[in-house]
Amino acid sequence: MKKLLVSVVFIVLGLNAAGVLADEKGDANLSFWDKLRAKIEQIVPQKKVAATTAVGGVRGSQMVVEDVYWKGEKLAGNVAAEELEAFKRAMALAVAGEPVKAQVAFNEFVSKNPESPLRKDADQALAQLQTAK
Repeated sequence: MKKLLVSVVFIVLGLNAAGVLADEKGDANLSFWDKLRAKIEQIVPQKKVAATTAVGGVRGSQMVVEDVYWKGEKLAGNVAAEELEAFKRAMALAVAGEPVKAQVAFNEFVSKNPESPLRKDADQALAQLQTAK
């Protein structure tokens, strides 16, 4: 019975590992813009809203929502809604086949949002647009 249980566990783990490898190989076939679009779709824009919270026994203190951290929460970086929309517009221009307008839009994004978590992605997009010329 033990041998049967152990073999079932190994088979299940093997199938899960094969699925993960297949997903990784599928990602290799995606273009730069498809990978970037998938990453951007996972970002939820942060709105600047004050929230009442209790931290360290202080009840009702006013805090900005972006400052609240929950243990175990992954912080993808706070991206303002306007910032995310500007990035999406620039990306849409690149995908639509307008590299010059896309470069201008990405350059504007970088100049207006130099500390953005999307800065690296914008720099990569600009590099990708340069090599496409």
